[in-house]
Order: sequence, then C-alpha cells, then structure tokens
Amino acid sequence: MDVLYHRCAGLDIHAETIVVCALLGEEDHIQKEIETFPTFTKDLFRLLKWLEDRGVTHIAMESTGVYWKPVFNILEDYFDITLANAQRIKNVPGRKTDVSDAEWIAKLLRYGLIEKSFVPPENIRELRDITRLRKKWIGQLTAEKNRIQKVLECSNIKLSSVISDVFGASGRKLLERLMKRGYIEEQEIDACIHGRMKGKRQQIQDSLFGTLTEHQLFMIRQSWKHIESLERLLREIEDRIDQLLQVYKQEMELLMTIPGVKKETAAVIIAEIGVDMGQFPTSQHLASWAGVAPGNHESAGKSTRTTKGNPHIKSALCEVAWALSRCRNQWLAAKYWSLAARREKKKALVAMAQRVLTIIYCMLSQKEPF
Repeated sequence: MDVLYHRCAGLDIHAETIVVCALLGEEDHIQKEIETFPTFTKDLFRLLKWLEDRGVTHIAMESTGVYWKPVFNILEDYFDITLANAQRIKNVPGRKTDVSDAEWIAKLLRYGLIEKSFVPPENIRELRDITRLRKKWIGQLTAEKNRIQKVLECSNIKLSSVISDVFGASGRKLLERLMKRGYIEEQEIDACIHGRMKGKRQQIQDSLFGTLTEHQLFMIRQSWKHIESLERLLREIEDRIDQLLQVYKQEMELLMTIPGVKKETAAVIIAEIGVDMGQFPTSQHLASWAGVAPGNHESAGKSTRTTKGNPHIKSALCEVAWALSRCRNQWLAAKYWSLAARREKKKALVAMAQRVLTIIYCMLSQKEPF
C-alpha cells in the first residue's frame, strides 16, 4: 500500500493519560517515537509542542466518550485531525496495550485507512450542546408535570378529566389556588377559568372536590417550584439558541418552508448536521450517519434494522415525518399512508424520515426552499 502521510501520529486517549505514537519518514526509514502525557491542560499544550517539534501534520484519535474533546479543541487549529469510530479501527485479537493501540492508530492513518467522523465547527458544536440540554430539561419538565398529575389522581382530584391541558392558563390558576389551602371556593373558580372553560364550570367544580392531605400538598408545591425553575431556565436557553442562530438565518428560513418543521426543530437539524453538506458525499451517506437508512447486512434474504446513527436527529426527523403525515394536500403525506398500508406504521415513519432528510440535504446544498 502507498503511504499517504509521512509524518503522522496516533493518540490513544484515556481519562488521565494520552499515549502518542509518531511515525516519521519514508517507508524504508521509519522513525517511531512514543510518549505518554497527562491530560491536564498544560500537558496538552506540551503535547502540541512535542508534535510540532517533530513536524507532524496529521493526527488520528478514537472518539472515546468525552475525553477526546479537550484534546481536539486544543489541537484542531494546528493539525489535520481524524476522529475515528472506535468500532471501525479495532486491532486484531492478541496482546493489547495502550502503546500498541496508539501505534495501530498511527499505522492505519499513515496508509489512509481511517474514515473521518463528522465533527462540526465550534459554533455548531455549541448550538448542539444547547439544543440537547433543552431536550433534557423539557423531559424533566414533563416528568414533573406528570408527577403532579399522579398526586392529584391519588387525592381523587379529576381536573385532567375535564380540562385537556391542566397546565394551560386556566389550569395553572386553579392549581395555584389549590396549593394555597388545599381547596377552592366556588366563587374563586369563575376568576380562574377563561373562554370555553366557562361552559364547564360545574364539571370543574366537581372535579376539584378531593381529599388532599398536607403531605400531598407539600409534594405538589415542590414539583411546582421545580417546574417554575425549569421554565425560567428554558427561556434563557431559548434566548441563547436565538443568539447562536443569528448567522444561520438563511438556513433556518429554508428549513421552515418544509411542512411540519418549526423553529425548534430547524434549530435541532442545524445543530446536528450543520449547514455544510460537503461533509457528506451523498444524501445516502447522511441518512446512514443519522440512522434512518436500512442496515446493509443481508442474510438468507432478510435485512437487518436501521443503523444506530445519531438518535437526536433521528427523533427530530421522525417528529417531522409524523407531522407531515397529518398535512392535507401533501404528496409526502400520501406517500406515508401508502407505505403504512403495505408495511407497518413505524417502518413507514422511518422511511419518511429518510425521505425528509434527503430533501433537507438537497435544500441546504442548493440553497433552495421546499
């Protein structure tokens, strides 16, 4: 095999140490140097100096947990870095040490046998962190709301049977009054309900008659405080996301022309796949990376399920596909129900997610709306 990189290095990264193997020179005269560095910041700069002194131009490392991130952040401006999928660069079975791992990575890089993983630029990485944090906190917010619903049901308060959204404008006012004393006077109900809720006044009054104990009130109040705190933090996160998206206004507007794609979903799409589609050779490569392409492991005429991929973009695409299936006069909706009739709905949903991602790939590549 031809040597592609004559001055390269492989990094085996751990929580406390980094083992580096540098391969320098031509095929006939290869100089191998191995060094171990701690993972403190000052030692990472010492690693940078060590690599520069040896004229290293290309580096490869495994994407092990989050340990690679500080190393990548410091070295990315100085070297061509290849972030490798650990499953695709496994060594042959046998004796295994950190030194042998670093040497194996360096050898694979030297001959160009490592496929680069997609690492977006820094501003996209920041947006990705924020959107994933928002998703986590929305999950916590939903869990706290469900916890309050559970306590209300235990005390036989059937408010959710009468009001579709207990945490809407009317429901919140009723809950705030309920938390103060454990009951609501009849004359107070009219001041809390709005609009169509007025016609359900008697049902709401009956549903609020329960057996709330002091312990149950304490549980509800604690969950309510947590909900208010999470909602305040989510507002701050939304402001931060808006700031980070200022430079991607054009791409946001393009994505929001797709039926079923709102601002929050568009932010997730940009955060996960970026805006430069040159990172992916084709839309099929992007679909495989996202985990919405069929697995290519056929045996006895049967294919496996989709690849694992990126769960964040996959869930967002499935939400878009489900919203599209409910749109009228959309050929994509007709396509979904056609697939669902022949296959099951879940498979049709993933197939539509792949189709949506292909559309997004073309839109971002050609800068054209839906």
